[in-house]
Amino acid sequence: MRHPLPRRLASAAVVLSGALVLSGCQLLSPGSGDGPDTGVDAAGPEVVGEVPAELEDFYTQDVAWEVCEEDFACATIEVPLDYADPSRESIDIALIRSDATGEAQGSVLVNPGGPGGSGVNIVRDALTFVTSDRLREAYDVVGFDPRGVGKSSAVDCQTDEEREADRLEYLEPGISDAEALETLTREAEEFAALCAERTGELLGHVDTDSAARDLDILRAAVGDRQLNYLGFSYGTALGAAYAELFPTNTGRLVLDGAVDPSLSNEDITLGQARGFEAALRTYVADCQLAADCPLPSGVDEGVTVIQDLFRSVEESPMTASDGRLVTISTFFSGFILPLYDNNNWSLLTGAIDQALQGDPSAMLQLADLAAEREPNGSYATNSTAAFTAINCLDYPMASDPAELEADAADLLEASPTFGPYLAYGGVTCDAWAFDPVLEPAPASAPDAAPLLVIGTTGDPATPYDWSLALADQLTTSVHVTWDGEGHTAYGRAGDCIGDLVDAYFVDGTVPEDGVRCD
Repeated sequence: MRHPLPRRLASAAVVLSGALVLSGCQLLSPGSGDGPDTGVDAAGPEVVGEVPAELEDFYTQDVAWEVCEEDFACATIEVPLDYADPSRESIDIALIRSDATGEAQGSVLVNPGGPGGSGVNIVRDALTFVTSDRLREAYDVVGFDPRGVGKSSAVDCQTDEEREADRLEYLEPGISDAEALETLTREAEEFAALCAERTGELLGHVDTDSAARDLDILRAAVGDRQLNYLGFSYGTALGAAYAELFPTNTGRLVLDGAVDPSLSNEDITLGQARGFEAALRTYVADCQLAADCPLPSGVDEGVTVIQDLFRSVEESPMTASDGRLVTISTFFSGFILPLYDNNNWSLLTGAIDQALQGDPSAMLQLADLAAEREPNGSYATNSTAAFTAINCLDYPMASDPAELEADAADLLEASPTFGPYLAYGGVTCDAWAFDPVLEPAPASAPDAAPLLVIGTTGDPATPYDWSLALADQLTTSVHVTWDGEGHTAYGRAGDCIGDLVDAYFVDGTVPEDGVRCD
């Protein structure tokens, strides 16, 4: 299913819903989870404010924490499938907790982005990369899989074998635009039908507002009067939605790599296209400073070599050393991943060097990381399916052929390298079994506690201007800038950002609005 269309009718198959994944993508080594022996006696539910009678059982449920993964505690809680009718049935939300290394002053809930990112996995596998020693000393750190994701009640669209088969499919050169669009539409309908058949009614209830309502039940489940929250990328949209729905329950919320909730899906995709094209040019300039850079001198010349490489893979997929076929969709996914973090640019250089010599194996390894593919061919999460399902409910999307063609032209102009592979995303959601339930709108939470919004000037996935917009919409927030490259800041931007965030969480010190960190 995930194959590119001709360049004038570019691939929606790279990401079916039309935008790049808004996750805090970093190539991370497993964290240590080095807290004390994990107890299972976290504080019980504590309801704050008025709770509708039909939700009281959810807010006051007993939470059975059990030791898991050696250094963690795990639990599952129940939330309503449908908040409009909580009595119908419930679904499960999976939690993982790393106990504070000192005296805990509460919990910090973590969302890594997506939509579709697993908070359980990020806390289990990368705790020391996304939180500091000081934060872990003062707080229990709790990861959760939002509704539809991972170990929670999850969207189910494809088996691992079906996902693997999709990565091998591509369109033969010479196919017309009309034939390509017809193929994409048919396969989008097949994918949507599988999701509906295998997921059932949950598929219509994985929107961000429902997940934000879950978040308040999670706050009660960990025993906190107010929510303390660390949200990266799409996690900022979830945090902003929470602040809007439950302003008096907000505690200390850090929104890093902010999404502007007033933007349409098409605006988001266009902004990302510009962001990644700019990141590519910055990367090329940096690469050319090194003696081993495989690109010719001159940024334009280097970018042209990369564009020619993309066209070559599009026309004739490559074969990796393990015998697997590398189509343009797979190649694109592998190429994009290191652009999320400038610390990983050297990996991209090596992959480009190999690919220019006819070997796509390193690029395939990066694509496997992006897809969370295990060496045995299984996939660690359902992040791709969840991403599509959540976005199809959160955003009305253009689906008229004329609109799609106009959007594709805008994307090509904004990003000659990547734009062709980001177009026509609305086709999948047009085939979706459930209509969108949300509309883009500015965030509004005038009664929320002081919030902290962070933007990175060279962020390709959530452009810097989005953070300024969100901070302007959330009138109780302050904005902090990191002058750096890559996606999100906390955990990778050094002491300036780290100390500000830690002081905010641990001491309640709100930074001065407009602080900049180099």
